[in-house]
Amino acid sequence: MVPVTVIEAGPTVVMQNKTVETDGYNAVQLGFGTVKDKKVTKPQKGHFAKAGVKPVKFIREMRLPSAPEFTVGQTIGVDTFSAGELIDVIGTAKGKGFAGGIKRHNFRRGPMGHGSKSHREPGSIGPRMSGGGGKVFKGKKLPGRMGAQRVTIQRLSVVRVDADRNLMLIKGAVPGPKGGFVVIKNTVKPKK
Repeated sequence: MVPVTVIEAGPTVVMQNKTVETDGYNAVQLGFGTVKDKKVTKPQKGHFAKAGVKPVKFIREMRLPSAPEFTVGQTIGVDTFSAGELIDVIGTAKGKGFAGGIKRHNFRRGPMGHGSKSHREPGSIGPRMSGGGGKVFKGKKLPGRMGAQRVTIQRLSVVRVDADRNLMLIKGAVPGPKGGFVVIKNTVKPKK
């Protein structure tokens, strides 16, 4: 038995092709999902009309090394991936709200007894004036908002592809909540 995550991966529609001559870089713009017409802005309606496609909920751009070989309006299904292939999955991590140093950065606790009042506090956060500059340095690990950030999980393996139902079974976990939107692309680290 293998722990898998089931992802609905498609169909995506090609919205726009971008080339070095027209846009300064090579990319393809893909759309996914459905949305009501009343939730689409006028600029978006023009973009969809130019592409000749129905309004979509998500639009994402994928950079390409060379000029795109897709046609606008073309549908790309889940069958572009195959079992055993390595992929990267990009998503937004679950938000945890304001978290302390123990949960956010795995700090150790302070003394729990003998008159201590600093059980879960971060402790010293920097030197005083002499020699240290008298400031808290940038990047210091402190309590703050945790999660709700863009996360990339690399080198996940595709277990199975169901082209009829546009489903993809991926070994392991992917970032974000159930029903969350993720981007799937070929891995940038094919060899280990």
